[in-house]
Amino acid sequence: MLEIEKGLYLDERHLNFQFVRASGPGGQNVNKVSSAVHMRVRIDDLTELPLRVRNRLRELAGSKLTNDGEIIFDAQRHRTQERNKQDAIERLLALLRKAAERKKYRVKTRPSMSAKRKRTDNKKKRGDTKKMRQTPSY
Repeated sequence: MLEIEKGLYLDERHLNFQFVRASGPGGQNVNKVSSAVHMRVRIDDLTELPLRVRNRLRELAGSKLTNDGEIIFDAQRHRTQERNKQDAIERLLALLRKAAERKKYRVKTRPSMSAKRKRTDNKKKRGDTKKMRQTPSY
C-alpha cells in the first residue's frame, strides 16, 4: 500500500508496469537493457479513492489520460529499471496528492468606494500626463 496522504492509500496491485528500451543518449547500454518504464493505472479501478479525487484526477491527468480511462507514465530519466519505476510511482503519487486537495472557492467581493475613487483619480492623472505630452494645437 502506498500512502498518498494521511488516511488515503493506493493499492500497488492497480499499477501495471512494462519495461522497454529507453530512447536518447546512453551508449551501448540503451541498446541492450530495457530500463525505461511505462506505468499504466486505470482510474476506475481505484475504488479505494473517493469519487471526487478520481474525478479531479481525470481533470489533472491531461495528455497522460487515454480514452480508456488509463493514465500512462513514461519514466526513463535514470539508468536502472528500479529507479525509473520509483520515479513513475512518485510522479503518480504527486498527481494523486494534487487531486486530493480541495479546491479553494473564490468569494466574490466588490471594490470599496475609496478603491473606485483611487482608480478613477489615477486614470485621470494618467490621461492628463498624456495630454501634456501632445503637441499643442493652435
